[in-house]
Amino acid sequence: FSIDEGRTWNIHNFTSTSVFVDGLLSEPGDETLVMTVFGHISYRSDWELVKVDFRQSFPRQCTESDYGSWQLTDLQGERCIMGQERTFRKRKEGTFCIKGKSYTSALTTKPCPCTDKDFICDYGFERSYTEGDRCFPDFWHDPESPPENCHLGQNYESSTGYRKVIANTCEGGLNKQQSAKQHSCPLLPPKGLKVGIKGQMLAVASGDDVTFIVHQEQGDTSSTKYQVDLGDGVRTIYQNLTVTDEPIQHRYENPGIYKVTVKAENIAGHDEATMYIQVIDPLQEVHLEAVPIARRNHEVNLTAVVLPTEANLTVYYWWLGDSLKPKLTLQNSLLTRFPESGEVSVTVQASNGRSMVQDTKIVRVYDNFQVIPLSFSRNLDRFNPNIPEWRDDIGQVVTKLLAKTTGVPQDSLVTVVNPGLPTTADLFVLPLDSKPAKGSLFVDKRIPAVVQAFNDKNISFMVRGGLRVLVMLADPNAGYHGAAGGPGVWALAVIFLISIIGTGSFILYKFKRKLPGNRNIYAQMHNEKEQEMTSPVNHSEDTQHIIQGEEFIDDDLDSQTLGNHSGVILSINSRELHGYLSS
Repeated sequence: FSIDEGRTWNIHNFTSTSVFVDGLLSEPGDETLVMTVFGHISYRSDWELVKVDFRQSFPRQCTESDYGSWQLTDLQGERCIMGQERTFRKRKEGTFCIKGKSYTSALTTKPCPCTDKDFICDYGFERSYTEGDRCFPDFWHDPESPPENCHLGQNYESSTGYRKVIANTCEGGLNKQQSAKQHSCPLLPPKGLKVGIKGQMLAVASGDDVTFIVHQEQGDTSSTKYQVDLGDGVRTIYQNLTVTDEPIQHRYENPGIYKVTVKAENIAGHDEATMYIQVIDPLQEVHLEAVPIARRNHEVNLTAVVLPTEANLTVYYWWLGDSLKPKLTLQNSLLTRFPESGEVSVTVQASNGRSMVQDTKIVRVYDNFQVIPLSFSRNLDRFNPNIPEWRDDIGQVVTKLLAKTTGVPQDSLVTVVNPGLPTTADLFVLPLDSKPAKGSLFVDKRIPAVVQAFNDKNISFMVRGGLRVLVMLADPNAGYHGAAGGPGVWALAVIFLISIIGTGSFILYKFKRKLPGNRNIYAQMHNEKEQEMTSPVNHSEDTQHIIQGEEFIDDDLDSQTLGNHSGVILSINSRELHGYLSS
């Protein structure tokens, strides 16, 4: 420890064991000379407190004779610091007395004469160390230009390039500002005119109080007139607008985009400032219109309908699938494609600067599906409000009725009512979950059942007033066919048809080869009949041969019959032949 400001040090063992000192405790300003040292013997031990009493080292109170003066200097020994010399009271070396609470470090100050080091370069000037350590104006600064607050009839001083250091209190001596020139403030044209809104909000709601602020960087303001056009037919003229800071308050009643113009003009010139303010109402709702069923890699139109419908300057953010980078559009629609099959989440966010709303839809993407256009009886158009919720309800009603009538699973049918008039819809018949075996021909029997239900006028529902609405095919003559159950199935159908035709042609060819034998039999029968008329013959033997020939023909034809129709024709021919032989 030291009692002479660290000139000499004394060593004393206050504890029998070593203590890790953590700190000292004393009351600031108190006259007590008891200090408390706190620490610990080890890192796991409790606190150790040692009180040190210095009262024997300082037995008395200090008097005036115990103090001497001490002058503040810098590291180079300079006494004038910031334009003044400062002297403090300090206890004399070797004096051991108590200062106590009443001690004050009496400070005396004396100003110094100003020297070169008390000045720095003024605004717009820079020190050049290559030309005598002088301050020169920068290339962008004109020392003779009047200040911003210089009005006509006032005077101003042009800067010499120097100014006294801030808080420097030197007096007399060198004055580098003494050679400044006096100038009269000229009439300057307005320049740097700006108009803004208090709060920096360029988008406000209808009926809000808007406060405009006009600022002018340069030029005379006392003799300048300001013409303000608020864009909605309100025009006002102000005098000394930027001097008096008079606010311009206004209230816009209708939504829209308004052009606010402020024109400042005096004898010397004029300036103009323009800003655009958006008066918009908060968005209430956005509805995403998207076809719930889409074909892979085909264009899909996504449309966002916002409320209120007169909302302007709305920005749309489109989030497709799991992508974290949205697509931005100023239109409320987007054309896109879905490269992968499955369910895709589509989200649209509409923002107009004061509010943001969003809607999300799920689009199911397939490789193939069937679409059947539908129409409704005209009495439905009177009840069509052309809103998404109504179209969704009508689509669900048609789907449920169709599934109940035909027995087709409801989850494989989706009815989408189209916007606009007349009221139309599209029926989507989705592919089945179970796939046919490879190479097999599968025909979807749901399509004929659906078409038959519409042709039989079995799909109808009631609306207000007891009116019945009939759902019909948009084109009854379109000829909808069942969808094949696998890729290439139409090619297989064509091959199967060709094989049937080829087989029939081959059987017909074989049949025609038997016809000459028939003609020989007829010729033989004719000759035998002539012989019967001219010579005696054993009729029993001839008849037996003929009947045997008839049986051969029947057996041969029955073995090569081409369907029921051909079989009927051939059997008739054989009966005619039998009747002829019998006669």
